[in-house]
Amino acid sequence: MDLIQLFAPGNLNLASTIMLYSFVIAVGIFLGKLKIGGVSLGVTFVLFVGIIMGHFGYAVDPQVLKFIREFGLILFIFAIGLQVGPGFFSSFKEGGVRLNLLAVGAIALNVIIVLIIYFAEGGKTGMDVLVGIMSGAVTNTPGLAAAQQAIPDVAAENTMAMGYAAAYPLGVVGIITAMFIIKLIFRIRIEDEIKQIQQEQENSTLKPYIMSLEITNRLIEGMSVIKLHEIITCNFVISRIMTTDGNILIPTSATELHVGDRLLVVLSAQDESKFTAVLGEKLDMDWEEVTPANVVSRRIVITKSEYNGVTIGSLRLHKGYNLNATRVNRAGVDLIASPGLRLQMGDRLTVVGALADIDRLAAKMGNSLKRLNQPNLITIFIGILFGIVLGSINVGFGMKLGLAGGPLVVAILLSRFGYKFKLVTYTSSSASLMLRELGICLFLASVGISAGAGFYDTVFNDTGLWWVLWGFLITIIPILITGSIARGLYKINFLAIMGLFSGGYTDPPALAYAGDVTGSDIPAVAYATVYPLTMFLRVVAAQVLVLCFCV
Repeated sequence: MDLIQLFAPGNLNLASTIMLYSFVIAVGIFLGKLKIGGVSLGVTFVLFVGIIMGHFGYAVDPQVLKFIREFGLILFIFAIGLQVGPGFFSSFKEGGVRLNLLAVGAIALNVIIVLIIYFAEGGKTGMDVLVGIMSGAVTNTPGLAAAQQAIPDVAAENTMAMGYAAAYPLGVVGIITAMFIIKLIFRIRIEDEIKQIQQEQENSTLKPYIMSLEITNRLIEGMSVIKLHEIITCNFVISRIMTTDGNILIPTSATELHVGDRLLVVLSAQDESKFTAVLGEKLDMDWEEVTPANVVSRRIVITKSEYNGVTIGSLRLHKGYNLNATRVNRAGVDLIASPGLRLQMGDRLTVVGALADIDRLAAKMGNSLKRLNQPNLITIFIGILFGIVLGSINVGFGMKLGLAGGPLVVAILLSRFGYKFKLVTYTSSSASLMLRELGICLFLASVGISAGAGFYDTVFNDTGLWWVLWGFLITIIPILITGSIARGLYKINFLAIMGLFSGGYTDPPALAYAGDVTGSDIPAVAYATVYPLTMFLRVVAAQVLVLCFCV
């Protein structure tokens, strides 16, 4: 009898609750992996499985459900903040500004359409429902979570979730449909766009590369390396020098340069002309053949927390180790090892010198991949603590960042400035993904189970059909306007526009579709460029609408 009760609808004991969550999440993830037309809904299917179970009478104690929902939200949003934080500030730099402005314009249009619907109907469709519809239409679960947390009304939370669920499927379809429409309007051929990207990459002046040259300018005779830095105002590192008598030197800032010396330089390709104009002729030279066996190039992984946030210049590599740092690989991206560059946990520092000296530095800086696998739980829970405190502060007009906005802001700030407080924010990709996916699954399952009881009667009627229509309009109109401006006015490559659509609507399924269609990582680059700011503003926009019209 006890076993039968364990599976019975309406049983609120702890064992039944855990079983219900496990079933909803497992089945939801499994179904979310199935592709329809090359598109899958991912973990969002957990929401729909939860709704189905709630419809058939399965329930959770309200206090337990609220705790699991809010805790899942905090885990998810904090992990998102740590992930996007490093790119949040850099996304405002030149090159990403235009894409971010277009994404912000799309967010503004989403909000404007919601307000038009609200006032045109005279408030017939409540703002709580419209915010849920908007969150589903732009496939933004954190926005839904932030809005639900900001409104102290269980009934409104449930109708918000219903609006989200009603709009979400066409939200995903609408984003991909917009890609097709923009492609047809501007007669775009994917093959041509890929060729254009390849040509730009071949002529790229942004990423670091290695150049060899011989000094022919007699004005350089006897000049020190540090003096050369004053003349050529750009980031560069002279990795090795071959003197006129054939000796190989690992240069320091005081090393003097002479006519006939050959240099191996790491710099940005855009600065190549500066070097050839000032120093001399570019060479095609194999340094491995002429470099002595005792001089090698190795990568050292930064795994000791005391080096988190330390500048490369402060390491005194020349004097202390007789080494030269040339590059830093961070999350798969090579950076020039300029003296002012601050190291982060997980960075891979390329150094040149004697193997014994490299081993000494490696022992000092950690160089232990195993250590990177250890989660930094102190930083996570300190961040959550201060995030909740920040989210509880009234920031004006009765608005609070809440359990969504507070942890998000703190996570972004910690990922950028945590080193100043000796906090290590490095998290391995697998650990970050686990934290994020666990949090969102707990949240979606809770929302689905809670909203399931009245979902069918509320959505599958004339009112629900209007919700679906409103959601599709909120999805398609802003994205078509934004895409037309991006292509027609700014001539942005279509692959980047696909990433803009996906990142501006925080929609991984659309990004996966763009990647499959193009076979390029350009959509992912554009996605990552706009995602941080977009995620933040969508959370804020949802909360502001709820606080202005529902509270």
